[in-house]
Amino acid sequence: MIQLLANGAGAHDNETQQLLISAFENALRSMDKIPSDDHQKLYKDFINFLSELPYEEVKLKRACENMADLYPAAAFPLHVLSMHFIQSESFSEEAVQCYSRLLGMDSESGSGLIGLGIKALKDKKYEEASQNLIQGLKHASSCVTGWYNLALAQLKMHKYEKSNSSCKQALKLLSAPKSISDYGTQQKNEVLRLSVEALVKAGRSDWSKEAISTLEQFSDASNDPALLALKGQAYLHTGLVDQASQIASDLAVSHPDLAEAYALSGLFHYSQKNYAQAEKNFQRAIERKADVAEYYYYLGLVYWFMSEETRKDKAKTLTHFIKAAKLDAYMGKAFCYLGHFYRDVAEDKGRARGCYRKAFELDESDGDAGAAVVDLSMELGDTSSQKARRVEAKATRLGQQQAAARGKQATGTLGGRAGRREEGRQGGRRQDTALTILKKVTNRASAGTAKWAWLRQGLYYLRMNQHTQAVADLQAAIRADPQDPNCWESLGEAYLSRGGYTTALKSFTKASELNPQSIYSMYKIAAIKQMLGKYKEAVADYQLIVQMSEDYVPALKGLGECYLMLARSALNNYLDGRAVDCVEQALEFFTRAIQHRADASCLWKLLGDACTTLQCVSPSKVNVRVSGLLLSHNESSQKQALNQTALLALGGRCYGRALQLMPVSANLWCDIGINYYRQAQNFAAKGHGGDAKELLEKSLQCLKKSVMLDSGSHLYWNALGVVASCKGIENYALAQHAFIKSFEVEQNNVVAWTNLGALYLKNENVELAHEAFKVAQSLEPSYVMCWIGQALIAEAVGSYEAMDLFRHTTELSMHTEGAKGYAHWVCATLQDKTNRNSELYCYNIVQMNAVPAAQVVLSKYTERIQSDAAAFTMLGYLNEYLSLKGLAKDAYQRTLVLVKNAEDHEKLNSALRNSARSLCAAGQYEKAIQAYMSTPRTEFDDLTGLALAYFKKGLLKESTKAYEKALPVAASDEEKAHVLTALALIEYKQNKIDSAKTLLFKCSMLKEPKIESLQALCALGLAKGDATLSSAALNELLKHVTIEDHTYERCLLTSAVFALQGKNMAAQRQIAKAVHSNPGNTGLWTLLSKLVPHFTPRCANGGAVAGTVAQTLNLNRAKQSLLYIGMNQLAAGRHLAEDENNNALKTIQRAAHLCPDNPATWAALMAACHTENTVSCLNRSKPRRIALEKSFVSMVSAQAERNKKLPSSYTESLEKWSLWQAVTGLRQAGNASEAEALCTKALSSHPDQPMTFLLLRQVQCEQLLHTHKQLPRTVLDELKKAVVSNFTSVTAWHWLAEVYKSQGLMVAAEMCYRQSLQVASQQSSVNGKLSSLLQLALLALTLCTAKIADPHWSSLVQEATNEALKISFSSVALLLQALLQFSVKMGARETRRLLERVVYQPGHAETVRSVARWYLLQHLHAKNDVELIDVLFENAKASGDVRVEELYEQLSSSQ
Repeated sequence: MIQLLANGAGAHDNETQQLLISAFENALRSMDKIPSDDHQKLYKDFINFLSELPYEEVKLKRACENMADLYPAAAFPLHVLSMHFIQSESFSEEAVQCYSRLLGMDSESGSGLIGLGIKALKDKKYEEASQNLIQGLKHASSCVTGWYNLALAQLKMHKYEKSNSSCKQALKLLSAPKSISDYGTQQKNEVLRLSVEALVKAGRSDWSKEAISTLEQFSDASNDPALLALKGQAYLHTGLVDQASQIASDLAVSHPDLAEAYALSGLFHYSQKNYAQAEKNFQRAIERKADVAEYYYYLGLVYWFMSEETRKDKAKTLTHFIKAAKLDAYMGKAFCYLGHFYRDVAEDKGRARGCYRKAFELDESDGDAGAAVVDLSMELGDTSSQKARRVEAKATRLGQQQAAARGKQATGTLGGRAGRREEGRQGGRRQDTALTILKKVTNRASAGTAKWAWLRQGLYYLRMNQHTQAVADLQAAIRADPQDPNCWESLGEAYLSRGGYTTALKSFTKASELNPQSIYSMYKIAAIKQMLGKYKEAVADYQLIVQMSEDYVPALKGLGECYLMLARSALNNYLDGRAVDCVEQALEFFTRAIQHRADASCLWKLLGDACTTLQCVSPSKVNVRVSGLLLSHNESSQKQALNQTALLALGGRCYGRALQLMPVSANLWCDIGINYYRQAQNFAAKGHGGDAKELLEKSLQCLKKSVMLDSGSHLYWNALGVVASCKGIENYALAQHAFIKSFEVEQNNVVAWTNLGALYLKNENVELAHEAFKVAQSLEPSYVMCWIGQALIAEAVGSYEAMDLFRHTTELSMHTEGAKGYAHWVCATLQDKTNRNSELYCYNIVQMNAVPAAQVVLSKYTERIQSDAAAFTMLGYLNEYLSLKGLAKDAYQRTLVLVKNAEDHEKLNSALRNSARSLCAAGQYEKAIQAYMSTPRTEFDDLTGLALAYFKKGLLKESTKAYEKALPVAASDEEKAHVLTALALIEYKQNKIDSAKTLLFKCSMLKEPKIESLQALCALGLAKGDATLSSAALNELLKHVTIEDHTYERCLLTSAVFALQGKNMAAQRQIAKAVHSNPGNTGLWTLLSKLVPHFTPRCANGGAVAGTVAQTLNLNRAKQSLLYIGMNQLAAGRHLAEDENNNALKTIQRAAHLCPDNPATWAALMAACHTENTVSCLNRSKPRRIALEKSFVSMVSAQAERNKKLPSSYTESLEKWSLWQAVTGLRQAGNASEAEALCTKALSSHPDQPMTFLLLRQVQCEQLLHTHKQLPRTVLDELKKAVVSNFTSVTAWHWLAEVYKSQGLMVAAEMCYRQSLQVASQQSSVNGKLSSLLQLALLALTLCTAKIADPHWSSLVQEATNEALKISFSSVALLLQALLQFSVKMGARETRRLLERVVYQPGHAETVRSVARWYLLQHLHAKNDVELIDVLFENAKASGDVRVEELYEQLSSSQ
């Protein structure tokens, strides 16, 4: 019954509760068995009942004590008693004993741990308190007091985030509706106050905002000055300065003795950097509360930032930070600033390190303290190690100096080593401490945090050469802060240390982007580009650095090195001028660097390298401007120009200065030895043998010194061998020993083996030389020098492989010996004209493209070595062979300069002869004549060359005399034939045709007539229209010409003879046969494409194909081929409406882009535009290419005037045709006035042009004809007179016939057409005859359709069309025959047959078919043949014949 009533004790009234207590007590006393389980259980129920009664604490305590005494092993009463002590905040000795007894029974008892934790908190043992409370709350998580005290302990330890979290746990329990931990509003307010304090003191903006919102939960916060002070601090942290200032002012007025008010005011002034006022406020706060560490800390901060004097004042800054640290041993930021003071002011790094370490131990989230302790640990560790090493070194030197005192020496040495070991251990421990801290932080850090730790750990591993780990750690640092340029720089260093140049470059580039003012990042970018060989980019980057900092020596040094490397690259490519410029730039930047660091031996060495680099360049090209600082000891920086000799001497002095700074550098001794060797070579080239000998001796001694200092370098041994074997020393034994030592030191030493081979070859020991070169080839097959050695051996023994070997050297790389050797073999092979058909010649010269290759390498050779007359002679010969006339002339001129003062007159005459020949070929005829006149003129070549120069100059009489002098000197019939042919050409030039024939006949009467003379005789017959002569000469020519020789010339002459005979088809077939026999001959394909539209326009599509083939075979003929292709497409009627991509207009436009200086191209383009306009008119569309005629005429005239190489007759005829075409286009467009003005302008400049006059009359007459009035007889006579003055023009007679037709004078028109037919027959013009016959047939057909009863006209139509069809297949002729039949018998079957032949048979133009369809449709409609009409209609639709479709619709609708 008691147990039932005890449930819900709080629901009973006081009387009932007291009765229940009495009942429990009586029941406990009346139990039979004490102690017993039932009694213990009843005691528990009694204690639980009392614990629910808040006013029975005394009885509860007594009951727990009695039960504990009665049942000493039971933990329950101690637990309840402990919770009673905790809630009553009683921490007496009795309570502590209770907690201890409880923990003795249960070590994980939550109440016991919480009680001891709160007791430790009261005793200010915050760490112990925190640990006990955390452990206790794990088992008693519903204890609000425990959470509150844990939050308080954490706040005292400045663990604000944890403190706030604990407060939230307490508030969560307090917010439970029926919790036994509900102690009312007061306890909740205390927890909220603690939470606000933690949030505010954390100093974070977001937390301060949360604190402000939490303060709103207090009902009387505005009356609590401490809460107002916290609110003011929160406003400061969130940037609400005005609100914070207002609170501070209000508190100062309402609570003038409140320390928090002054502290808030001090914080406000501190945030505004009003340090004087802040100092006063913090001092007043300390006066009122002297035990608050925070006030001392902030006052120390004020002094730290107030001024430099207050910062260094120990009584102010240091004293207050120490006071803060003493009052609050957990204030890590106070220790951090103490570290700042000891490090930056007192310079006591050891004590600073201790302070930083303490600060970091207190707050591991303090990155500044952690970074500082790590940095100082690393610094002190390195310093200790370095100091230890210095101690050991010093002790060792002192011991060695005191050799007599052995014991003291040993003691000093051992003492030094012992000191080094001890300090090294300390330094190692410090570094280990730093690494331990870093690992501890990074292991706990989440992704994107602890940048400082990742950065320093990465740098530590970088210092320890653990590059992979360093890269990983630095990448983690960047993930934490991608915008930190220092992290990117460090990552770049890590990548660079492990050879990742590209990734390092990207890292430094990113660092530079983040911090554009960082010179170090820019320098590393430039340095990496320099390592990667991107010297031009590196130069640009270095120059940016120099612009920012003019005295930055690493950048100046890098600039000089880059220019030096560019100079060496230019020298390797034989760009000597560029190399000289680069060396001058390098010297400038090295000199600027020397001004700032004259003690740097590397800069003096680089200066020496730059001065020595140009030793291989021609002396005439070396003129380097050098600062006066390098030439004298004064401060004048005025530059002076140095030649090659002075520059090499300056290089020697620079090496000497470097040796003064580093006298034991083997490398510098080797460099100065090589410099002396180069100076000796320079003096020897000038003929100063004595100076050269002295320098060679110096060089030998310097190289011996370098070998003594470092005998393990193969380079020094090799250099010693080169100098020992050179002319002037010739110590071959030493040289052989040095080369052998070189490849003994370095087995893979191709240079030493090659030099040894050269030494053996110099001593004529060919077998040993061959073996040495062979070893070198096996070591490195791409090393050119060993191949040159083998080529020289092959040349010495007379092997045919010498040329192949020399060619291979040019393919490997450029070298002067290989270049000259190969050029010599190529020239010798070319001069031997007896082997042109041999396989060796075809392979060595033709297949290997030998002449251009030799010309290229020899050009580089002569650029480098400008004193070799033989090389320039060979270069001129090769340039002549390649038709490089200007280059050949320059080469021969250089040869002439070199041999001008030579005693060998034969060489001089040869040079004069070569120079004169090249001058004549280059068009400088006057200079060529002068050069030939300087020769003895007894040789056949001199006389014929002089005669040719006279001929080119236009001095025909002098040329004849020279050729006549050469004729007796001619040694063979071939030479005589050449002279006679030349004389015949001169006679023809003077219009002495008979004399020319006689001379050419003399040539043909020789025993061995020359092909050239027979070709000239045939050409003479063609020029004069003498078919008999040209045929006879051609037949004789064909007897002496083989199928393979002179194919193009033979084909051209043969087709020209056929054309002269009127056999146009035969001319075309002759070229086609030649093309089939020689499909690889580009000239024949071009000739076929050129002649097809002229002779056989029906085959124009084939001509276009021929032009395309010629273009494919040889792109150099693309300009001509495109023009010929366009002309063939014009002849074939290929226009835009037919094919948008492949038509005449587009092809000729391409030709105009490729060759805008060819007047024929612009004339063809005008014709193409006219064609397109005509097609547009026929298709009933508006022409788009209008008003272009004047521009085209101007372009044709301008290009004809500019291009003087074209024959005048050709350009005149082209201009006339262009004018005619332009006028035609303007007339067609209806611009008669412009056409008349164009003709008038042409006549004003060329009044003696009857064709232009006729053109003007045509334009004027056309305007009269438009009036449809009868022309007066005088006008007709004037027009006929104009035509008669151009009686050879077929088109003129056609035009006159049209005029007569318009006047109704049909017989006169017939006579004009017959006259044009006669003119065309006389001119053998197939097109002229065909057009005249068709025009005549059309005239007669017109009269027939007019139903004129005269059989003459119908027979004339039949006769004219039959004659036209005999000449060539003509669609128009067939159409005219069909129309004649249509006009005579429209419904006849023959009419349908003739029209259907035109419509349906292939090969007819679409315009002709369209006309035939028109008449055929009328015929079929009259016959009412529906089936055939449908077939015809479908054909018209397929062909796009709109006119026939419209007619079909009209006829259909009329039915």
